[in-house]
Amino acid sequence: MYAVVETGGKQYKVSKGDLIKVEKVGGKVGEKVELDQVLLIKDDSGIHVGTPMVEGVKVVGRITSQGRGKKIVIFKYKRRTNYHLKQGHRQYHAWIEIEDIISAQGGKSGPQKGRRKLQEREG
Repeated sequence: MYAVVETGGKQYKVSKGDLIKVEKVGGKVGEKVELDQVLLIKDDSGIHVGTPMVEGVKVVGRITSQGRGKKIVIFKYKRRTNYHLKQGHRQYHAWIEIEDIISAQGGKSGPQKGRRKLQEREG
């Protein structure tokens, strides 16, 4: 069973046990978070696509850590005009471990085979 959820303006394919890096969400480390903007869900009965969201489905996860990404440098320069502008930016992010996918019928996701997925884990 997997689902496609939208959070922070991005879409993520998640299943039970996944660890995903998302834009900062409200809450503290260890708290549960519900992602209710589910675009698609695949379960035993088939694939259900929302228009635009699937009704009555939510993904429950736990915030494992929060932090900031690597610094990116924005440097603007125009020749012969003595124009230089240097800026930096560090984006806030959160790591969420997916605990369950709850469908409209009240069914929960079953155990997943294999190991836990890590999607581009950065410091």
